[in-house]
Amino acid sequence: MTPTETAAPDAARRSALRRAVLWVAGLNLAYMVAELLVAFAIGSVSLAADGVDFFEDFAVNLLIAVALGWSAARQATVGRVLAGIILLPAVAALVMAVLKAGDPEPPAAGPLFWTALGAIAVNLVCTVILARFRSDAGSLTAAAYLAARNDLVAGAAILVLAGVTRWTGSGWPDILLGIGLVLLNGPAAREVWEKAGEERLAERALEGELDDD
Repeated sequence: MTPTETAAPDAARRSALRRAVLWVAGLNLAYMVAELLVAFAIGSVSLAADGVDFFEDFAVNLLIAVALGWSAARQATVGRVLAGIILLPAVAALVMAVLKAGDPEPPAAGPLFWTALGAIAVNLVCTVILARFRSDAGSLTAAAYLAARNDLVAGAAILVLAGVTRWTGSGWPDILLGIGLVLLNGPAAREVWEKAGEERLAERALEGELDDD
């Protein structure tokens, strides 16, 4: 097989990945707006945190589309930036939880349930789209896949929260779930950071081998 023949599938794969992440970015941006509107209307900490999480997914996938074709070292740097972005929803959830603790009014269970169900549907589509590209661009697509996977877990938790809120009539389950989202995003950010570090070390090792020659 000639170099040209080898490069063609790689170029086609990168093009397919770029289209996939742009689709995922668009879906996340659209649902972020919808979810935040509902969150502020009903006063839900967990739903607002999940809405910010959709912004995280939008940013991650948009950065992947931009960074495709860069060197491994530059992709590793972007991967570490993405690890920081993953923490943004966690920080937002923590701040909102602290503020809401002073006035723990329960959010409306009905809108909470249906919005969470929509979030699960969107994230399921995104996870399926990204699954076949999970290892194509190292820490970049790992960040996108982990973010979509975590959003599925968060959406399922909010569905349960809607039932608990209706049953208890308390705002504390919503606050506690917001804190739970903090714990969910932390390990994903660490995993992406570590993977980006491994890519940087591999790139440096390759440069060292070339220098020895």
